[in-house]
Amino acid sequence: MTYALRLSSAAEIDLDRLPSDVLRRVDAKLMALKRDPRPRGVSKLEGRQVQGWRVRVGDYRILYTIDDEARIVSVYRISPRGSAYKK
Repeated sequence: MTYALRLSSAAEIDLDRLPSDVLRRVDAKLMALKRDPRPRGVSKLEGRQVQGWRVRVGDYRILYTIDDEARIVSVYRISPRGSAYKK
């Protein structure tokens, strides 16, 4: 059973700004998250400023939360590594 994928407005803006080669890889990873929201290599984020999970796509990070009960993956940031964790 797959999860629904929701992008925040910030994540949609991030997606629009990606170079085309990175966009293809990020898109493939987003589709994979619908099938398995906790794939191999995913990290749980802990701290006051960030929450949820993180998955790497080259030098970019996809930050998201998972609602297992509603079966929804909510992506809230897609950013280069250096700026992904800043609010």
